[in-house]
Amino acid sequence: MLKILMTRFRQGCRTMPFPKGKPPVLPARYRGRPIAAAQGDSVDLGSITFVPDSGIRHSGDFRMAVSGREDLILAGDVYALAHTVKKEILKMFGRSLKLRQVSAGGCNACEADINVLNTPVFDLSRFGIQFVASPRHADGIVVTGPVPRNMKDALLRTYEAVPDPKVVIAVGACAISGGIFDAGPEDSRGLDTLIPVDLYIPGCPPHPLTILDGLLRLTGRIKVV
Repeated sequence: MLKILMTRFRQGCRTMPFPKGKPPVLPARYRGRPIAAAQGDSVDLGSITFVPDSGIRHSGDFRMAVSGREDLILAGDVYALAHTVKKEILKMFGRSLKLRQVSAGGCNACEADINVLNTPVFDLSRFGIQFVASPRHADGIVVTGPVPRNMKDALLRTYEAVPDPKVVIAVGACAISGGIFDAGPEDSRGLDTLIPVDLYIPGCPPHPLTILDGLLRLTGRIKVV
């Protein structure tokens, strides 16, 4: 036990200082927010899967979370990042936000990157944000996956079980638009066709920093810049 404690002491603090300090440096191969294409062209960040060689150039910017579905349509250099949730809701939450995660037919990629936020590197709980087991203990839900027909009832029951007021967060292309399943007969064509969404976090899957940045903007920890 003493050896374990000494090893941990030598490792020092492993939690990144984000959002304070210098912006995090991501690998050169990271595909972040697309770079504005030729004038007149547009890209829907809510539906693209960020695959290589797709004909879309990407920047290294991980900040992509927005408050409105229309804000995911990138048609120029202006990109409206997410803003703080309504003041009356934020006042009720205080500095604590409890979320219930709903995996609605996802491939587990978005779910895995959400789980990464609980590791020492990101330490989501230092911001007062935690995932809980029951929707009745939650302030909102985080939904991943395309929400196929067989998951609709479970999702809606979970949403209804969360006390008002509540927030809804769509994580990943599948939850936002259906992703690669948007032409399938079982797909819901986007979470906002079923319930109102307060935060859209694009990606396939979104980087943990993209998710964290969105959550902090939603709770007012990061102002719109």
